[in-house]
Amino acid sequence: QVNLVESGGGLVQPGGSLRLSCAASGSIFSVSAMGWYRQAPGKQREPVALITSGGSINYADSVKGRFTISRENAKNTVYLQMNSLKPEDTAVYYCNVKGITSSTVTRFESWGQGTQVTVSS
Repeated sequence: QVNLVESGGGLVQPGGSLRLSCAASGSIFSVSAMGWYRQAPGKQREPVALITSGGSINYADSVKGRFTISRENAKNTVYLQMNSLKPEDTAVYYCNVKGITSSTVTRFESWGQGTQVTVSS
């Protein structure tokens, strides 16, 4: 019953910026962590950025200093501000949310539908 909706992907030139958003809805009692993953053509899916409900943040080395993850806990929404984009950032980006459901009081993990980010001149 937990649904994630992503938005914000698109085509940008190298050096450009994009902001991704992901909103979680449904029978959510609490959220423990929200994050972003990406999968480039021919590569495995990799974590990009993670933020916990307590505010702890981790970034992949490849994006550190360029990407910023943030969240609005009251809205169960997470954002990924991507600056200084490079062609190697081209990938499908997926939102991931972990937490506890209010309906069954069990742990859940949900994924967004994915949004394409293409960085090309």
